[in-house]
Amino acid sequence: MEGWIVAAGLLLAAFAGAPLFAVIAAAGLAAFSAAGTDPAALIAELYRLVDFPALIAIPLFTFAGYLLAESQGPRRLVAVGQALFGWMPGGFAVVTILSTAVFTAFSGASGVTIIALGGLILPALLKQGYPRRFSLGLMTTSGSLGLLFPPSLPIILYSIVAGVSIDRLFVAGLVPGIVLIVVLCAYSIRMGIAAKVPRTPFRIREVGVALKDAAWEMPLPFVVIGGIFGGFVTATEAAALTAAYLLIVEVLIRREITLIRGLAKVMRDSMILVGAILVMLGAAMGVTSYIVDQQIPMKLFALVNSVVSSRIVFLIILNVFILVLNMVEIFSAIIIVVPIIVPVAMQYGVDPVHLGIIFLLNLEIGYMTPPLGLNLFLSSLRFGEPLPRIYRTALPFFGLLAAVLLLVTYVPELSIGLGRR
Repeated sequence: MEGWIVAAGLLLAAFAGAPLFAVIAAAGLAAFSAAGTDPAALIAELYRLVDFPALIAIPLFTFAGYLLAESQGPRRLVAVGQALFGWMPGGFAVVTILSTAVFTAFSGASGVTIIALGGLILPALLKQGYPRRFSLGLMTTSGSLGLLFPPSLPIILYSIVAGVSIDRLFVAGLVPGIVLIVVLCAYSIRMGIAAKVPRTPFRIREVGVALKDAAWEMPLPFVVIGGIFGGFVTATEAAALTAAYLLIVEVLIRREITLIRGLAKVMRDSMILVGAILVMLGAAMGVTSYIVDQQIPMKLFALVNSVVSSRIVFLIILNVFILVLNMVEIFSAIIIVVPIIVPVAMQYGVDPVHLGIIFLLNLEIGYMTPPLGLNLFLSSLRFGEPLPRIYRTALPFFGLLAAVLLLVTYVPELSIGLGRR
């Protein structure tokens, strides 16, 4: 009875707006106390964080993403895309997909993408003749594209929590991420043809001007992805190089971020996010320890296996479960749920790296899943549209992403095949 009272109290605290890390830490203290273990064990678990070599990548990549967001880099990337692909049917929609994917990969946050690029891209889509419904749906979806590509913050978090090589995860996300981009680009091209959107003639001079203007930012995705994929640098080394490079370019060379006030703002905003993640991660370590000590994953597997013996059915249930979780709160879903589901999934023969890509793809879809998907609320606020209308605009894109999710789920070679070569 006492346990139910504690659980009810924690839920009430969460709904009342208590910080998530405080709720998680309180749950850990209550669990250890109920098990007859010294609650100090929860604090001791915080020191496990220092044992993760990839941990330093979180603040470095987050800082780099905020530097890019605060500069004019996103506008230059969009200009390059328009110069290169504007001649295609649906060219600017394709540019939107590619630009937002790159931006989200570096910023690691869907909300930053919609807020930072929405005011630039949506009016341009409408001006070129794309239907408003399609344009709103595209912007809502594009906010979470790129989370499968390096240096995505959720990938780093999953790596730490699941104990999986971050370099393997970065490689594993490439093919599924490309498949997702290709599917959305094909749909955008079809829409561009159907709406008879005018094309921009390809002019080599405009391409040259756009590339010259974005000469400092353009190498970044290739250096990070190519360096990690080619084995030239680790994820942590890539994070340090990216942060140092953008700091020099945006502050000292382009001077779009002032050395004192602008840089201080970037440091403050980025480290607030990092601090929130690390505090929550540290609190969750104690809960994870309790989960392992009590053999909860094994008990859960026994329960699930008594009802579901088929790997195919298990993966369907797993996708639905993860999708609902990611619709509400992504970082806590990774930190709390991953230690539970990884051992269970392994009992069904699911590779932890493959599971990571399934989890992260569900994360992308969860952002735009009614009624609680974060992208839906952000689009509604950013573009001044009622939520029911945003729900309708996102449905076609939701269907496309769900189809890719099924493909990635049941064809594991798309995720882990590249890493084996």
